[in-house]
Amino acid sequence: QVQLVESGGGLVQAGGSLRLSCAASGRIFSNYAMGWFRQAPGKEREFVAGISRSSGNTYYADSVKGRFTISRDNAKNTVYLQMSSLKPEDTAVYYCAASRLERPIFTLDFGSWGQGTQVTVSS
Repeated sequence: QVQLVESGGGLVQAGGSLRLSCAASGRIFSNYAMGWFRQAPGKEREFVAGISRSSGNTYYADSVKGRFTISRDNAKNTVYLQMSSLKPEDTAVYYCAASRLERPIFTLDFGSWGQGTQVTVSS
């Protein structure tokens, strides 16, 4: 499996921006589709964004479409989540995940997970 480490979380005011990073190691990064999920207290983990192995296909949850952008740099073994126009309801622990599937979207589609990074958006 691939090992994943997220970074970039923090406290930001509503309307602000953050960029999350997820560094991968242990396997050939370009062989994996990548995704970002989030989990707020008392809620289930939910899909946020995904990107195919070649970066040719990105897809988003409706709640973040137009505000968040997922990208990857296969040379740096890193996937990013650029978050803009943040809202208090975006507050959650954000996780990156790796999958061998073509277009994964469900938690069970992903075999490797990072430890998560906290994002808190104040109103």
